[in-house]
Amino acid sequence: MSWNVKYLPEALDDFRKLDGSQKILVRKAIQKVCQNPLPETEGGYGKLLGNKSSTNLTGFLKIKLRGAGLRIVYQLIRQGDYMLVIVIGVREDEEVYEIAQKRISKHNL
Repeated sequence: MSWNVKYLPEALDDFRKLDGSQKILVRKAIQKVCQNPLPETEGGYGKLLGNKSSTNLTGFLKIKLRGAGLRIVYQLIRQGDYMLVIVIGVREDEEVYEIAQKRISKHNL
């Protein structure tokens, strides 16, 4: 079963700012993960995030694109069977996770 994917408006802006090759990588990764976005602990592709330094992303998941240095943070909405993409960005000094924290607070997620 494939889950639907929804994006915060800011996450769509993140996607638009990527270059062509990065967009292809992100699109493929999201297509793969939406087949089974559950946490790895439940047999899915998602990697659980937690409470580190200045960010508390407990309950959120990430997709790591190591070769490109990109991270995608998303929330699994089980009631509606969809994954909500919070941020797509380069993992520079944990900045992508700090941005995710701000967006989660802003949108009351």
